[in-house]
Amino acid sequence: KNFLNLSLDGLFAAGASTATDVPALEPGGHDPAQRGFTVQNVEVVFEGAVDPYFRGQANVILQISPEGETVVELEEVYATTTSLPGGLQVKAGQFFTEFGRLNPSHPHSWDFVDQPLVNGRFFGGDGLRSVGGRISWLLPTDFYSEAFLGIQNSQGETLTSFRSVPGETLFGREIVEREVTSFDDLLLAPRYTASFDLTDTQTLLVGASAALGPNGTGASGETRVYGLDGFWKWKSPTAFKGFPFVKLQGEVMYRDVQADAVPEDDLAAAAFEDWGGYLQLNWGYRPGQVVGLRIDRVDGDTGDPGDPALASRLRLSPVWTWFPTEYSKLRLQYNFDQGDAFERDEHSLWLQLEFLLGAHAAHKF
Repeated sequence: KNFLNLSLDGLFAAGASTATDVPALEPGGHDPAQRGFTVQNVEVVFEGAVDPYFRGQANVILQISPEGETVVELEEVYATTTSLPGGLQVKAGQFFTEFGRLNPSHPHSWDFVDQPLVNGRFFGGDGLRSVGGRISWLLPTDFYSEAFLGIQNSQGETLTSFRSVPGETLFGREIVEREVTSFDDLLLAPRYTASFDLTDTQTLLVGASAALGPNGTGASGETRVYGLDGFWKWKSPTAFKGFPFVKLQGEVMYRDVQADAVPEDDLAAAAFEDWGGYLQLNWGYRPGQVVGLRIDRVDGDTGDPGDPALASRLRLSPVWTWFPTEYSKLRLQYNFDQGDAFERDEHSLWLQLEFLLGAHAAHKF
């Protein structure tokens, strides 16, 4: 039968920073945006069975900008098949590209107040997502093994490293209009992931991803992003409500850019590359309480993109999270930021509150 799960998740932050420009320090679209209070994310989710062949989901996001304006966004809306043979599944609609572990997830499922620096730099404030289709194949192996291939549009504000938005700036160049004339003008996103039970109490999941497509610097501009990710979790054999546990997660990404010449700006074509990654450790030391630490690094520009936003950065983030119940949480996080674009080291302290109303679908492991 048809059914509908409806939920609302509110995510709010309060805090302060020594930085005069908080948005430059916190590039994520759902990161704290100012000193004082920020509505990071209010997510309304519609999810359920369409019929025996499809499930559907829509995520509508509301935010309040630092200027007090209410922003409404259709973040995801897609259908997935439920009965294809041979371990196959198809997804179609507007959805997050399945690249790495963090990009396909929503902010309320993160282990930290803000997103890693590399995700903001490579995929923009709102993550890599677009309209298109994806096919996956659950391989017939003794362990979990799944291959994905996504094909999506490559233009729009959520395609930062690719065709993006004409008139804005990318790699120091003004983005030009670029029409879709062939398959090469779309975004191609392959991914493979596998999981292994190392022991009765330990699980390891590893993955490899790529995002390949045109960029908006000209007719021959191309961007290639590659990533490796890993996740390890230990849970006590005598765990109560999932505690105690230890989990380690990390991603590393590499971006290779071929920027086209733009005669109007007298800029020659340029090739450059940069990289970034994060490593985070979380320890659930007692029921409902978790401490963690994340290390972020972005660096490696070897060309001349002419964009100060590509300067090297380092961030250290210790965090403490308390879950009174599965429907709420409080999180306290300190950030130490250091970078070539900053005149000094910056310090920030953020307190986050989340509450959940309604039935929310379980998140992927």
